[in-house]
Amino acid sequence: MCFMCCVSNIIAQSENEVKAQDSVVKVQDSVVKVLDTIRWKQKNKIGVDINEVTFVNWNAGGANSISALLAMKSSLRYKKNNLIWFNEVRTRYGVNKQESQRLRKTEDELELISTIGYRNDTITNWYYSGRFNFKTQYSNGYNYPNRDNAISRFMAPGYLFIGGGVEYGRNIEKLSFYFSPLTFKATFVLDQALADKGSFGVTPAVYDDFGNKIIEGENVRTEMGILVTNAYETEVLENIYIKNRFSLYTDYLNSFGNIDVDWEVMFDFKVNDFVKATLGSHLRYDNDVKIIEETDVAEEFVQKGASIQWKQLLGIGVVVDF
Repeated sequence: MCFMCCVSNIIAQSENEVKAQDSVVKVQDSVVKVLDTIRWKQKNKIGVDINEVTFVNWNAGGANSISALLAMKSSLRYKKNNLIWFNEVRTRYGVNKQESQRLRKTEDELELISTIGYRNDTITNWYYSGRFNFKTQYSNGYNYPNRDNAISRFMAPGYLFIGGGVEYGRNIEKLSFYFSPLTFKATFVLDQALADKGSFGVTPAVYDDFGNKIIEGENVRTEMGILVTNAYETEVLENIYIKNRFSLYTDYLNSFGNIDVDWEVMFDFKVNDFVKATLGSHLRYDNDVKIIEETDVAEEFVQKGASIQWKQLLGIGVVVDF
């Protein structure tokens, strides 16, 4: 009798051990599945800023106005062992309406970014990195109040950067320094009227002495040079965040040492999970982007030198993360 009880206990214990082992295996499988899922991480953000000014019997004068800015950003990151692949889409579009004027564009941007990096081990913060970047705009741009001649259009310009180099980043999504000794840059001007003028650095059209066009302006300008970038995000004070993006580019063959600058600084002041205020500055300089002015002769333009481009942004709005 005692022997039978002992055998029964041993069998029950063995069954419990098997069940426990099965449970451990299931937990391990679940952990593996979770880790596989975590390798892919997606973030989406959409925000709307609205500014409005209204005057009623205001003795200092002024014009009623309202402006709106829509901004969207979506990112997808893949990270496994020593490999990281980051993709991002950024787009912004803004308009302004004053009581005595037609609707005007204030912001217009579409940017695609893809970066892939590999490091030798988990200790180092240096990555061998390749980068793809593309920029353009959605709609026509004008030198207001002149609406007869567009100074920019969709894919006029469009900018493409493809290169490889090294990138440093302890937390590469928040802080990175990228250096590429070999970056290909293409400038697209697919509007023939702007290409004929030589806008954005492409070769302009050739005309005879009677003003007849002999050779059309080129639609693409290619360069090969050095690219240096820096990206930085942090919380400087409670609910005050700063984002800094800075890039320098110079071409090896065409005026080496003339540096294209693109520097954007953005402060986000968080009121709560949905309301924020934004203060931003965006500075650009491109030696190939010349100022073009009209002359007294119809459809004849004169090209001036390059100039610093600067844009400032201040707004309050609603933002949603998902």
